Amino acid sequence: MKLSCRAVALAFSCLAAMAAPAAAEPLAKTLFAAERLPALGSPQSIGFYSKGCFTGGVALPLEGPHWQVMHPSRNRRWGHPAMIKLIERFSEDAYRKLGWQGLLLGDISQPRGGPMSTGHASHQIGLDADIWYWPMPKGGMSETAADRRADPSVLKKGTLEVDPHLWTPQRTALLKLVASYPQIERVLVHPGIKKELCETVKGDRSWLRKIRPFWGHDDHFHIRIGCQPGSPECKEQAAVPHDDGCGKPLAWWFTAEPWRPAKHPKPKARDVMTMAALPKACRAVLAEPAPVSAATVTLYPAGLGVAGTETAGTEAVTVTPSAYSAEHKETVPLPTSRPKEGRPLKENQ
Repeated sequence: MKLSCRAVALAFSCLAAMAAPAAAEPLAKTLFAAERLPALGSPQSIGFYSKGCFTGGVALPLEGPHWQVMHPSRNRRWGHPAMIKLIERFSEDAYRKLGWQGLLLGDISQPRGGPMSTGHASHQIGLDADIWYWPMPKGGMSETAADRRADPSVLKKGTLEVDPHLWTPQRTALLKLVASYPQIERVLVHPGIKKELCETVKGDRSWLRKIRPFWGHDDHFHIRIGCQPGSPECKEQAAVPHDDGCGKPLAWWFTAEPWRPAKHPKPKARDVMTMAALPKACRAVLAEPAPVSAATVTLYPAGLGVAGTETAGTEAVTVTPSAYSAEHKETVPLPTSRPKEGRPLKENQ
C-alpha cells in the first residue's frame, strides 16, 4: 500500500511533536547546579540520597577553627543544619581528642541539593559529606590554593592495599571517632581501607559495622546521616548489618567482579535524569525564593561570628524563613573510580 506524501509528512510531524517535550526538558543537574543559594523553608530533605533535593539548607563557613572547605568554587558546602552542625562538632572533637589539626571538607551538597553536574551520584538531600584523609595545614590555605589542591590517595600505587607509610593509627582513630556519633549511619571508604581496619583494629570493633567499602574513597571518606525530623518525604536507607562487615561481603571486593567493566555500559544517572525522575516536590524547591545572601544562612559555630569575630557564644545564624527574601588477587586492577557498568547503589552499602 502506497502512502501519500501528505500522510508521510503528517506521521513524521506527529512523531516529532511527541518527541519534542522530552527532548526540550533540561537535565535536572543543570537546573540544580544553576542555583547559587538555598530554598526558602524549614530544613527538609526530600527523596533519597541519590534522587532528591532539600529546602532550608545552610552553608558551612569556608573556614573555621579546625576545618577548611576545599574546592570552594564548586559551591557545594551546603547541607541540612544537622549535617553542618555535626561537621563542626567533629572538627572540634578531632582536634581536642586526636590532635587532628583540622578537617579538609570536600563536597557536601549544592544549595538546593539535587543531582550534580560532576562527581557524585548521592549528596542530593543534604545528608552526605566528604572529608579528606589529610589534616588541614597549620594556618590553613588561601581559597585559590584550596581550589587547586588535589586530595591524594592513601593506597599503595597499583594495588588495593593502603600504603603503610601513609595510613597511620591517627587516621584509624579519626574514622572511629566519626563512626561513634549516633547520627552517623554509615561511613564509605575504599575496600582496601576497610580491609586494613578489619586486620588491625583490636578491642572494641562495634564501630566497624558503620565503615562500608565502596568504589573510590581512597582519597576521602564519605559520611552519611539519616533522615531528620521534619522531613516526611525523606526516604530512609536500609540499616547496615550488625556484624563488623569483615567477612564474605568484604572479600567480594578483592575479586575481579567489582572492577570488571560492562560490555554495554549505561550512562550515569545524573547525565540523563530530568525533573520527572525526582520527587514532585523538587520542582517547588527550584521555584522557592532565595535568601538575601549566603552570609545570612551560613551556620557559624557558637562563639564565632560572620567574619570570624568572637560573639557572645550563640550561633550567628538562626535558620528560619525570616532569613530569606521573597580475598585479594594481585591481578585485580586498581580502578580510579567505579567502573562504567551502571552498577546500582546497594541499599546496605
